Amino acid sequence: MASLQTLSSTISRLNLLQRSSFNYSLTSLKLLKFYEQRIIRPARSPLSFSTLSNRSSTFKPIKMSSKDDLIVLGIETSCDDTAAAVVRGSGEILSQVVSSQADLLVQYGGVAPKMAEEAHSQAIDPVVQEALDKANLTERDLSAVAVTIGPGLSLCLRVGVQKARNIASRFNLPVVGVHHMEAHALVARLIERELQFPFLALLISGGHNLLVLAHNLGQYTQLGTTIDDAIGEAFDKTAKWLGLDLRRSGGPAVEKLALEGDSQAVKFSTPMKQHKDCNFSYAGLKTQVRLAIESRNIDATIPISSASSQDRNSRADIAASFQRVAVLHLEERCQRAIEWALKIEPSIKHLVVSGGVASNKYVRARLDQVVRKNSLQLVCPPPSLCTDNGVMVAWTGIEHFCVGRYDPPPSVIEPEDFVYDLRPRWPLGEEYAEGRSEARSLRTARIHPSLTSLIQASMQQQS
Repeated sequence: MASLQTLSSTISRLNLLQRSSFNYSLTSLKLLKFYEQRIIRPARSPLSFSTLSNRSSTFKPIKMSSKDDLIVLGIETSCDDTAAAVVRGSGEILSQVVSSQADLLVQYGGVAPKMAEEAHSQAIDPVVQEALDKANLTERDLSAVAVTIGPGLSLCLRVGVQKARNIASRFNLPVVGVHHMEAHALVARLIERELQFPFLALLISGGHNLLVLAHNLGQYTQLGTTIDDAIGEAFDKTAKWLGLDLRRSGGPAVEKLALEGDSQAVKFSTPMKQHKDCNFSYAGLKTQVRLAIESRNIDATIPISSASSQDRNSRADIAASFQRVAVLHLEERCQRAIEWALKIEPSIKHLVVSGGVASNKYVRARLDQVVRKNSLQLVCPPPSLCTDNGVMVAWTGIEHFCVGRYDPPPSVIEPEDFVYDLRPRWPLGEEYAEGRSEARSLRTARIHPSLTSLIQASMQQQS
């Protein structure tokens, strides 16, 4: 136990403890032998207000029949959806609940952090309770709580973290801190049980474009990332400028309108053609779209439902042309990433595409062509698991818990000045040498070491 405490104070990872993080102990795996053991049920008697070291000593493994007995609550509040889910170690989804902030998105034209925080605060208790009720369980039936701690908006992340720690402390449950982007990648392993490491993943959402090579659980090489704006942001802005209904978010609105348009009508330039890497940029394409809308005198204050036939056709052509070029940028980057990935890991067989934009049918169809051309298989979670959700958080928590990466139960009473370990800007993997871009700005400066580097450091500590 002393060695575990030393490691916890040395390696800060995914947990929510004040300045001493996530216990990445391979020794704990040996102690748990998780496939044959389970964690102890919450204590029936009130917990003492002891120190962490004394408190964690009450958290001991006991025998269990199989990994399938594990039951994890996942909580996600990284941006504009409040989500919770309960998942078994077998992969069975017992419940899934999402509270959307669609009305706020329409009102503020995007995510307003303070308003989003307030919405999360109002929704978190009923969302978690509904997830437990739908699963026909109480907190005493849980084995652990998993929660997103980054990347995301700090104000929003804090709401989920506080709720997770409150449940964990009251019911003597371990906590698993989860990387939001890793969760998007790993949820594919819940859906496609044949998906084994290594694999390539394209993670596309409103805030992120990321191409990573997944070597193993928690170990990733970043092949490409967003230099400025992500594809989801470009979809959202295009939808707003075209006067579309944002209650379902910009992506679905643009995709629907694009079906009516001519994708060759507007000659947009494909981003970063001159850069032979796997990084992404959508700021320039956004500017092209805005100028095209202005040149056609499209008035975004007139909703698409009230537009004239000619005006609607013009908007549809812009939507279709934008979508074609935006996805062509993805295709080109994925093709190069596949070539790089096969050099590093020749055994890869799958490309996982996940994140909110992966719900787009046009995106899936175009990327499926790229994958088939390279004799790989495309794996896309269903749309309900592409957008932010609690299932992906719970499943990622299960994967890490099974190899001993978790925090012991938090203290029942935490000081008023307690500092939560939130990681709003947190890389998933280390950059591939050929993928480094000189064009990346200071906004990409790291606040936290990557998830991969933290895990590698902890493994070296144990070797």
